[in-house]
Amino acid sequence: MFSAIVWQGRRTEAICVGLRERGRAEPLRAKTGLILNLYFSGTKLAWILDTVLGAHQRAEAGELLFGNEDTWLVWKLTGGRLHVTDVTNASRTMMWNIHTHEWDAQILDWLNVPAAMLPQVHRSSHLFGETDAPWLGGAVKIGGIAGDQQAALYGHACFKPGMAKNTYSTCCFMLPNTGGRCADSRSGLVSTAACQTVDAPQYAVEGSVFVGGAVVQWLRDGLKAIEKSADIEGLAAEVPDSGGVVFVPAFTGLGAPYWLPSAQGAIVGLSRGTSIAHIARAALESIAFQSAALLQAMVKDTVSPIAELRVDGGASANNLLLQFQADLLGIPVLRPSVTETTAFGAAYLAGLAVGVYSGEAALSKQWQVDREFHPAMSRDQALSLMEKWESAVAKTVLPVKQR
Repeated sequence: MFSAIVWQGRRTEAICVGLRERGRAEPLRAKTGLILNLYFSGTKLAWILDTVLGAHQRAEAGELLFGNEDTWLVWKLTGGRLHVTDVTNASRTMMWNIHTHEWDAQILDWLNVPAAMLPQVHRSSHLFGETDAPWLGGAVKIGGIAGDQQAALYGHACFKPGMAKNTYSTCCFMLPNTGGRCADSRSGLVSTAACQTVDAPQYAVEGSVFVGGAVVQWLRDGLKAIEKSADIEGLAAEVPDSGGVVFVPAFTGLGAPYWLPSAQGAIVGLSRGTSIAHIARAALESIAFQSAALLQAMVKDTVSPIAELRVDGGASANNLLLQFQADLLGIPVLRPSVTETTAFGAAYLAGLAVGVYSGEAALSKQWQVDREFHPAMSRDQALSLMEKWESAVAKTVLPVKQR
């Protein structure tokens, strides 16, 4: 057994407040592409070093090393021979400079993190080394490492600028490829390294929805409205629309593009005629509304237009959700025949490194469409619905004196 701090942990909020008060938020954004937030692992590492007795001294002595899950896995698989990561994982620590492609000495000084703790950073498709033989019955080459969402983007064969994907899981993560251009987001998004297979860096923009499919889990476990998550589509389909109900599932605040950690969940527009089916439909629609807000922000920040959205994740099996998503966005939503695209992306990266695949042209042929969802709603109607959504979002943040 061992202890770990997960991304939802809020114990580093005071560190973020301190950095913000010292004027470090904008320099951090400029260097890392990230919004100063406790979501990222840099402040978590700082908290461990500041809180665990003797941690700083041990880190300075070379007795402690840092890594996200990928680094820990490779360390274990190689018996401690390799302390490595790739550019995508490094770019999500809030310590990696995505412009100079190195751990940023100034940020490490701000967080009081010894540079010797940090892993070596390589391309996502790279011959990192080999596993120890006993793990898999023989030494196996490690040819690919990538962050979850960047791997999914690669697994969707989104190799060109303007190609975008959205993962509908417990949370939602939308990423468009921006190619060799690191977009400077001014719309509440983060710039991040995309999977890198050659020496030239590749970038993406990312928006994170904190509560996506988790709202369905709440209906199941909290309200007992359904027995299993798959029942949500049938319940929501019992009514033609949400009946004016708008559900903002800000259970843990709101992520991009709002970044409102103090937001509280809200269901507005209730009437005597509201049924549990209306609330279920509004819950599904909340996933699409949040994703639509992300895409609107991305269009502002990126040069390339987004012509279609490729989707994956457990909730992408919900046809009602994907149709409403296409209606809001006004572009086709494409669900592939295999929705485990993160695994696909990781396999593609490793396959390129060891010569299984000849290049990205060959990989593009692997991606096949299961179903396309085309907009069936007028743009005026979609705009009106988004306005109602934004109005509901504004109600989730109470004035200080009312808290």
